[in-house]
Amino acid sequence: MNKRYEVFCLADRRFYETPDRIAGGTAPGGDGPGELFGTARRPVPAGWRSERSGDWLHLHPPGVRMPPQGWKIHASACPDNADRVAGRVWEYCVPRGIPFKFVPGRSLLFLRNSKYAGRDSSGKFATLYPRDEEQLHTVLRELGERLSGEPGPYILTDLRWGAGPLHVRWGAFAPRHCDNGSGTLVPAVEDPSGRLVPDRRDPVFTVPEWVTLPAFLEPELAARNGLTVADLPYRIEQALHFSNGGGVYRGTDPRSGAAVVLKEARPHAGLASDGADAVTRLRREKAALERLAGLSVAPAVRDWLTVGEHRFLVMDHVPGRTLNSFFAERHPLLSPEPAPAAVADYTRWALDVLAAVERAVAALHGRGVVFNDLHMFNIMVGEDEKSVTLLDFEAARLTGDEPADTIRQTVAHPGFVAPADRSGFAIDRYALACLRLALFVPMTTLLAMDRGKAAGLAEVAARQFPGLPPDFPREAVAEITAPASAAPASAAPAPARSGAHRPAGTPPPEPADWPAGRDAMIRAILASATPGRDDRLFPGDIAQFAPGGGLGLAHGAAGVLYALAETGAEPWPEGERWLLRHAADPPPATAPGLWDGLMGVAYALHRLGRTEAAAGLAHRALGERWERLPAHLHGGLAGIGLVLDELAAATGDPALERSAALACRLAADRVFDPPEPLPPGPRRAGLLYGATGPALLFLRRHRRTGDPALPAAAEAALARDLAHCAPGRDGALAVDEGRRTMPYLGEGSVGIAAVLDDYLAVAGGHPGFERARRAILPAARLRYYAQPGLFQGRAGMIWHLGRTTAPGVRPGDLAAQTEALGWHAMPCLGGLAFPGEQLLRLSMDLATGTAGCLLALGSALGVPGARAARLPFLPPPGGGPQTGPRPGAEREEALSGGA
Repeated sequence: MNKRYEVFCLADRRFYETPDRIAGGTAPGGDGPGELFGTARRPVPAGWRSERSGDWLHLHPPGVRMPPQGWKIHASACPDNADRVAGRVWEYCVPRGIPFKFVPGRSLLFLRNSKYAGRDSSGKFATLYPRDEEQLHTVLRELGERLSGEPGPYILTDLRWGAGPLHVRWGAFAPRHCDNGSGTLVPAVEDPSGRLVPDRRDPVFTVPEWVTLPAFLEPELAARNGLTVADLPYRIEQALHFSNGGGVYRGTDPRSGAAVVLKEARPHAGLASDGADAVTRLRREKAALERLAGLSVAPAVRDWLTVGEHRFLVMDHVPGRTLNSFFAERHPLLSPEPAPAAVADYTRWALDVLAAVERAVAALHGRGVVFNDLHMFNIMVGEDEKSVTLLDFEAARLTGDEPADTIRQTVAHPGFVAPADRSGFAIDRYALACLRLALFVPMTTLLAMDRGKAAGLAEVAARQFPGLPPDFPREAVAEITAPASAAPASAAPAPARSGAHRPAGTPPPEPADWPAGRDAMIRAILASATPGRDDRLFPGDIAQFAPGGGLGLAHGAAGVLYALAETGAEPWPEGERWLLRHAADPPPATAPGLWDGLMGVAYALHRLGRTEAAAGLAHRALGERWERLPAHLHGGLAGIGLVLDELAAATGDPALERSAALACRLAADRVFDPPEPLPPGPRRAGLLYGATGPALLFLRRHRRTGDPALPAAAEAALARDLAHCAPGRDGALAVDEGRRTMPYLGEGSVGIAAVLDDYLAVAGGHPGFERARRAILPAARLRYYAQPGLFQGRAGMIWHLGRTTAPGVRPGDLAAQTEALGWHAMPCLGGLAFPGEQLLRLSMDLATGTAGCLLALGSALGVPGARAARLPFLPPPGGGPQTGPRPGAEREEALSGGA
């Protein structure tokens, strides 16, 4: 589970949303959207510029030009003293003309300090930008004295000044980005040679090798380095887990040789929904374990220690593995055709483990302990693979200390979070019901959006595991869907277009019910649109909230509008005008690439019939420093080259053609002769980030130019990615990432197979590639995929099965995957939609959500009255690239009203 997503779930129950749109009451003591700290409501000083950006309020003085990078000061704060700290920062900075920013509201500060907030940003409440080291020292001394005694969490990325809330770090002031070596754009600083390099924000204080630590900070660094875990009377051997609240470590008691687990808690950090910090919760865990002493279902307490400000609870080490770790090797649906004996064996094992968990929870309840956070990561299965021990009691509550009906859930895994009306032991009973389903169909995260989905999951479990007792799924559904008080509704979306909603109470069709399923998806997509917003048009993945993300092909308006057009939806002039308007003035730091930036927008505009606007946007993107990008397809040279190649052919623009040729040449250089040594570790392989994307560019340029060297370059690039593949548990060839194997279209073997199809259509027979794509084919037939999306889920498999020319595709393969896509489908706004990445919220975007599912189905099943939909630059093998927009005079007529 990627914990970054949880923060984007707090403002809306249906879609991912920025935390600054929280609709009141989400955080403990939260003030609501309009009730900011008093300091944030002060009039802006004369001549100063004030701007909200995300969860920051920036204030910039007149006539001051900040350097792009340098030493910055952070002030931390707690919810109770934050307004006071902000006031003193304001009163210090304004008279002195020092630019600064701060988090303007209590709820937003809570999110920064919550348990699963990013450790790189935790505690940062205010940021000051001194002009040089002399002013840095002055501010630390003077403001540090004014803030002396104010509590705040330690900022892990920084060096603390004295014992107060001020911290310092060298890094970027201005927003600049570079590739981190694995295809991801990250904040950047400039090294002495003028090259942009990652601005490292690891949770440990470091400075770049070319920066000298000022002498006045040396005592602070010595003090920091003087406190280490070496002061503990235990030997730490391995870090098991980190959160914003602290770490969990495996170690040894050198006095006895016994294996132990040490759990660390940081004061004022890792806040739960009741406001309790990590230290408070660790005390609760200690109390719960002491009450359970003598039972075999919980670890025994050994010690309670303090090092610096950090608390440590020392417990006996419990041998075994957490329940979730058994899925990859045991779950029978992770194969194309599970043997009946394997399904029966798994069913028996899962029921035995569940019975052991139920006995353990009953033992807790017998001692008056509400576990309050039961899920598969907190269940340790013993070495016999039958006995269980429960772990992580920091959320546990004791019924003797408070009435059971007042105990509420404060920390919870999204797939097991109880409804708001459940209290006390009922919270654990709800989690046990979720566990009943999750052991067989691990998709209970969907229940956080709609508990009615439990019935559908139970039906899937019963069909796939015929050995389940008949009452087993029904009892789980009854517990999950028991009447509950209504939760607060999320903010209503913008009014839908006329005719977008089905009659109330009418269930949407299944995705496989084509084309009715197509129409239902289109209804949901259009009904979710918010043309009055500037940051995004359609709700999608959290990546859309990065600069320009709401525009792009992967997560923004361009991708959704492209999918709608490809699948035969009626033109929507308002949406296309939105895209044209925002593409004309994209946000600063918008990336130039295909899937993450401006070139993808240009491609979508071209396919929508706006080739002139597309060419203009492409020229604008070429004004960026695109030549320094990596070779990959997602945001690098391969994607840029493909768009330039397409637009050059469509427009006859020689400048675009020259740039397309340069992108192709540079991509080959990056793949085969990288300018710098690659970082250690597994290489990324596959369509989006591997050498397969450049191979696709080489093949398309060969079709366009006839260059005889390009097929050989494509062959070498594909061979490079295939070298990073290995057979998975089921024997299917998948990308080997070290800790897991990946079958998917975006970052897995199926994406490689798609371009293998293209290569074989161009270059003819290649025995090694023929064997490889046959070996990859079973990866597209697996019974279970965790997510439905195009790049990382089942939709990509549907797309591949409908397109591939690999021998061995059976007629029932596509039908089975299309039907199983319905496992994730959910009713939405009178139509049908799909959850995005992490399954926590619905998404309409192309890469992770409904638009991608729509495009995959349209590609595989066809579009009524038109040719099949197609993924950008991946038409059916041998069909050649299409240079013109999608046919349809009605689109030009509908758009002729202007943008």
